[in-house]
Amino acid sequence: METRKIKDLIVSEIGMGCMGFSHGYGKIPDEDYSIEAIRKGYDVGCTFFDTAEVYGPNLEPQNKGHNEKIVGKAIKDFRKNVVLATKLHIPTDEAKADGVYKTLRHHLEESMKRLQTDYVDLYYLHRINPDVEVEEVAEGMGRLIKEGLIKGWGLSQVPVKIIDKAQKITPLTAVQNIYSMVERDVEEDVIPYCLENNIGLVAFSPISSGFLSGKVTTKTEFEKVDDVRNFVPQLKKENLEANQPILDVIGRFAELKKATKAQIALAWILHKYPNVVPIPGSKNQGRILENLGASEVELTDAEFKELDATLNNCTVYGHRGYDESEGKSFLDVDKK
Repeated sequence: METRKIKDLIVSEIGMGCMGFSHGYGKIPDEDYSIEAIRKGYDVGCTFFDTAEVYGPNLEPQNKGHNEKIVGKAIKDFRKNVVLATKLHIPTDEAKADGVYKTLRHHLEESMKRLQTDYVDLYYLHRINPDVEVEEVAEGMGRLIKEGLIKGWGLSQVPVKIIDKAQKITPLTAVQNIYSMVERDVEEDVIPYCLENNIGLVAFSPISSGFLSGKVTTKTEFEKVDDVRNFVPQLKKENLEANQPILDVIGRFAELKKATKAQIALAWILHKYPNVVPIPGSKNQGRILENLGASEVELTDAEFKELDATLNNCTVYGHRGYDESEGKSFLDVDKK
């Protein structure tokens, strides 16, 4: 697989979002199956693995670190050959009691134990906490970099005004925001800012939780427990019907390139920006290998131009957006 640079980190051009092995898509697989899936991804060239301390069944506190433990077991034999990313949340009470730096370090040390490693390549603040100044987080991350505990740091689901505040204190390695054919807000100013400042854009949900694969229909029933797809805007029945023209466009190019719709969605991202690395997630080994196989699908400049122009003329129904912080997300809104 081809590689890309996220600031100073060299990663496979498609990474693996590992959340689904622990949370978000209903019943989780057996641990051995998940470990095998991660290793199969590595065998076909994936060297960029994304997890978080919070990923565990139902996001319940007692399940904290579930996903990190799986990832740690899976990659332990080739840890030095991969780029490992994880994320933390900063509780207000903890930050007030211990200070931001000590909070960061404590969470990082716990994550490293679960991941069976003595350093993390890319450490993200999972969501902005309005009670904690991002400048303090940036300063603390800078200390962790100097101490050799992390190689770089990032923010997730943030606008340029937040990115810029952090960038001025400790230059960012990456911003991880939602980005796909149907969630394109970051194209307006986040990606241009990242390009100008040598920051990688790590795109999560690049297939829109399966919508862009074309495998989700109005008859699809998601599991009732711990399945975020029940709340994804594009997966609401009325939006599935209204967004069908987008799938028709992708399907035409999929036939042309002898690829799947999901692979076309990923190939479009790869062609469009040199600093964007998609990290599709799944709990299914077949889907994981299919997504990684998108690296073999190359759109010509003419094909990309036609695809992009056609997409620009499509109306997207259902919108999540990327500006989310603690207590402010599409999940919080839709559950009210």
